[in-house]
Amino acid sequence: MKVRFAIAPAVDAVDLGAFAGQLQELESLGFDTVWLSDIPLGATVDPIVGLSFAAAATTRLKLGANIVPFGRTPLALAKALAQLDQLSGGRLLLSFVVGIDQPGERAALGTVGANRGALVDAVVPLMRAWWAGDPVTYHDEHYHFDGVASPGRSHQDPLEIWFGGNGPAALSRIGRLGDGWLGSALTPAEAEVVCKTILAAADEAGRTVDPEHFGLSLPYARSEVDAVVVRRLRGNRPEVDPAELVPVGPDRLRTLLRAHIDAGVSKFVIRPLGRGADRGDDLARLADLLLPLQT
Repeated sequence: MKVRFAIAPAVDAVDLGAFAGQLQELESLGFDTVWLSDIPLGATVDPIVGLSFAAAATTRLKLGANIVPFGRTPLALAKALAQLDQLSGGRLLLSFVVGIDQPGERAALGTVGANRGALVDAVVPLMRAWWAGDPVTYHDEHYHFDGVASPGRSHQDPLEIWFGGNGPAALSRIGRLGDGWLGSALTPAEAEVVCKTILAAADEAGRTVDPEHFGLSLPYARSEVDAVVVRRLRGNRPEVDPAELVPVGPDRLRTLLRAHIDAGVSKFVIRPLGRGADRGDDLARLADLLLPLQT
């Protein structure tokens, strides 16, 4: 099993000078991927914009994008992602999520009253067809495409789409449509159940999902977890000790990672917490801690 580590830097504002240094540090240290997430109503760097910059600033680092596929037409999104994959020489990794339900998010993205899972089910085959160079004809209450030609093939063939989510509908969707899973806020025992559920859903759909395509986004604190983060975790997962979801200190992180690896998870997006948590010195410490675990 190939264990790989990505870093999700806290890019809270567009400071491209600092961002370029972070990217080059991640690459020189030997991390596999930089990962940026789509926060529709936040001031974080848009992952397509940020990773386009990263494609030019690096040569080897893979480019992970957590994408909310709403608010842009499927055609525009397919075109932007195909071009990013081409410009980076096939370094793009994708995970689609239905959103994070910020107040006002559904209205801002035009999905009020819509079944967002069903929208994902609809747009994924369209984008895959365009990335393969095929025209698309498709009509429903949201989208109307009459023989629309591909706006550009992806470099990777195929360009894989992983999905987020931990609920039954999300896991069924991965089995039916996905190439992998990138989850969050799960214990190792819960992650093991998810992996088995996805494999069973894929088998039921007459498909296969590579058992090495199971990943987890994992926050990490060097010394202590901010009280706001703890309150949020207890609100969302009151039945789980926050220490099971956010490891504190290198020993606890190593222990938790090994437990997740034993559970079948092999791809990790580490999200350092705390002020200055993704500075060069902290990245170097993380490299010393994590990279010996890569296989």
